[in-house]
Amino acid sequence: MAVGAAADWEVLDALKYAGENGLAQGVLVGDEPKIRQLAQDLDWDLSGFELIHQPDPILASQQAVTQVRQGRANLLMKGQVNTSDFMRAALDKEEGIRGEGILSHLSIIEVPDCRELIFISDAGLIVAPTLEEKKQILQNALNYMRSIGYERPKVAVLAANEQVSPKNPVTVEARQLQEMGEQGEFGEADIAGPYSLDIAIDQKSAEIKGIGGPVAGQAQLLLVPSIEAGNLMAKAMLYYGDGIMAGLILGAKVPIVVVSRAAGRDFKIASLTMAALPSLRDGI
Repeated sequence: MAVGAAADWEVLDALKYAGENGLAQGVLVGDEPKIRQLAQDLDWDLSGFELIHQPDPILASQQAVTQVRQGRANLLMKGQVNTSDFMRAALDKEEGIRGEGILSHLSIIEVPDCRELIFISDAGLIVAPTLEEKKQILQNALNYMRSIGYERPKVAVLAANEQVSPKNPVTVEARQLQEMGEQGEFGEADIAGPYSLDIAIDQKSAEIKGIGGPVAGQAQLLLVPSIEAGNLMAKAMLYYGDGIMAGLILGAKVPIVVVSRAAGRDFKIASLTMAALPSLRDGI
């Protein structure tokens, strides 16, 4: 992992946990004296992490990206730096780590008593995705899920209800995505839509409405129609359902961890774990 502008107490606290539990090691780029003082306050000896002194947060972000470009890291994380400055370094046309498609955000939420983890995309980056953007959001999410062992993900393309209507373009696009999935455009995956949330995650609701198939009541990935829908649903699960969330930006050459300073320790640790899972599974 390469961390840009790493002199941040909350970030280092999460990295301490990650390092001590075998989730990550790597390079911390930032103000070295501050990083060492914060680590001392955290009673952490920085085991497994190299330090590169660069007190300017923008230059530190650029140097962290360089670590990825040089193959010295396969994850990137934001520290104490403005998100737009950090992402500008990551996406620089000459020196960045752009992928071939768009960037999108993938959340994983664990809710007590829920049968399994819930994946949601895109609840954090693309405001009102077009059909083409939804295709790329879906592909990014499927690529990640397969990298951690989901051989045939079950995807519900969400809308307010399951009826396709020209008056509601979201439902039309949901059905188009389902048809693309049936034609094999996304590889091994079961994709169905439009589905309302109850049909997607509750078997009894699906049975009452007479909707069957491998996704009904069993969806693992929820593809939302807009950032508002995804953001509100995710936060409802956190605050009303006592959930824990992790999040990543996908679509670059490596996963990118961008967490708010307001996010709790559990969120940061969960996001680091989410980022590390593909490499851990591959034994890297």
